[in-house]
Amino acid sequence: MSTHDTPAQTGDLPPIGRPATRALLEAGITTLAQVATHSRRDLLALHGVGPRAVGMLATALAERGLAFDDL
Repeated sequence: MSTHDTPAQTGDLPPIGRPATRALLEAGITTLAQVATHSRRDLLALHGVGPRAVGMLATALAERGLAFDDL
């Protein structure tokens, strides 16, 4: 899958950029509820997901009363 074939936004995920979206899709993550089952560290380990994308995900999670699984 090329970056150009990846949608800019998927499900209820915020628009975090195509590389980060592609990385989440390849990891089987398509919703914020699924994001909340992962830690920031796990997501940052995915190629294409950087601090900016994680920050945007954190904001979107907080708006829905969710958070990363950073226990």
